[in-house]
Amino acid sequence: MTLEEPVYDLAGLFEQLGLPDDPESIDQFIASHSLGPDQPIEEAPFWNPAQAEFLREGLRKDADWAEVIDELNALLHK
Repeated sequence: MTLEEPVYDLAGLFEQLGLPDDPESIDQFIASHSLGPDQPIEEAPFWNPAQAEFLREGLRKDADWAEVIDELNALLHK
């Protein structure tokens, strides 16, 4: 059995967060969620504790997911 490497893109991030990861669902999520100008992505009220921790740790450790988290952060701040 081989484990597949994660794909570090928005769909992969949504999969890691346990959210629907098809393009339409991602677009709908971004359209229906937003962050205040100074609100960190990991402190958004729409994440559950596990999702918030995943985002926090990904950014804190500058993990492989950090660039994609930054991308989502920018999309949610528009």
